[in-house]
Amino acid sequence: MNQAQNRSAPIQSPFYYGWIVVAVASLSVFFSGPGQTYSVSVFIDAYIRDFGWSRSQVSSLYSIATLLSGICMFFVGRFIDKLGQRKLLLVIGIAFALACLLNSYVTNMMMLFFGFFFIRLFGQGSLTLIPNTLVPQWFITHRGKALSYMAIGGFASSAAIPPINAWLVTQYGWSFTWKVWAILLLLVFTPIAYYFVRNKPEDIGLLPDGRKQKSQIDQDEDDEIPEEENWTLQEAMKTKAFWLILFCVSIPALVNTGLTFHLISIFKWNGLSTGMAALVLSLMAIIGFPITLIAGRLLDRVQVRYVLAGIFIGEIVFVLFLFLTKSVLTAILFGILWGISGGFERIALTYVWPSYYGRTYLGSIKGLATTIMVLGSAFGPLPFGFAYDTFGGYTEILLLTLIFPILGVIASLLAKKPEKIL
Repeated sequence: MNQAQNRSAPIQSPFYYGWIVVAVASLSVFFSGPGQTYSVSVFIDAYIRDFGWSRSQVSSLYSIATLLSGICMFFVGRFIDKLGQRKLLLVIGIAFALACLLNSYVTNMMMLFFGFFFIRLFGQGSLTLIPNTLVPQWFITHRGKALSYMAIGGFASSAAIPPINAWLVTQYGWSFTWKVWAILLLLVFTPIAYYFVRNKPEDIGLLPDGRKQKSQIDQDEDDEIPEEENWTLQEAMKTKAFWLILFCVSIPALVNTGLTFHLISIFKWNGLSTGMAALVLSLMAIIGFPITLIAGRLLDRVQVRYVLAGIFIGEIVFVLFLFLTKSVLTAILFGILWGISGGFERIALTYVWPSYYGRTYLGSIKGLATTIMVLGSAFGPLPFGFAYDTFGGYTEILLLTLIFPILGVIASLLAKKPEKIL
């Protein structure tokens, strides 16, 4: 690493530079949107209509592409530890723009597969993994608060992108819509990320949370700043908590991706419109935003495993409520319940890894966790698609889905923070 290049911040600010890094990380999460299921789901019916493919075919391609991209995330995590977040944001930003451009030229199922693979790898995977390993480098005491601010980008993305995509696809077509995102990624996101991001506070002569000395205590806090234990991936894998948390990480990815990918179809099954499905996705994001701010502060004070258990109880509630979602009012209530659960989920699943295993090897540890998360999201849409094609509805698959959050409650309560034996 070029030490001279990184000894000073790119701009001088009257406040801790880590908050600027949080803002850029939030932007990164926002621009992961074109690779997220809530964005891709808007294109699915257009593909089926224009090319004559079945819902099961498209779901299968999406699941396989997501599965393969998830396997790659383990290596992305290792690259983060070796190269740093700043360089990777430049490379990934350019690659993701090219992936969106590729999707604009899809004409057959092979191209669709590769299009899905690259947007899942660079967007849904990398542009969320990198900021989720970047922000914890800059904060320890205020980590929950910082992650909650970073999550604003995710909620803004999931609120804005589905209706934007729906409008663009309706007015100009799906090919034009992909080109728009390619241009924005290349000309807006990538330059900003490369200019403002620094990998850790030590690179510009600072310490986490803006402390001048390691012994300094934030006067706004009642407790002393904790010293973190840093675990290697190999050490973490020897703890029971690591595997329990991995299981917990896979569940929301599995459930939420399946629901989001097929939400338009599920709502049609319940007699609701495509526009209402898009509205619910936006509502979920709007509700989730203030919940995220609460979750971040709560996680700085409450054990994360208890918050995880609450998240899974929330999943059970909103999946069951989906059976009752047959009117505008119940659809809005469903979006509120989903948004509350999602607000806590976004922070807790990111917070738990540095909280348990420190920040030194966070890239490798979070990379493996992201692999599991993406694998969960890979299998989410497939059973929903097959269930619809087989049974003509979603009753059976929704009931089967409830098994996973029930197991998640148990796993999260058992996942106590490990202690290093010296």
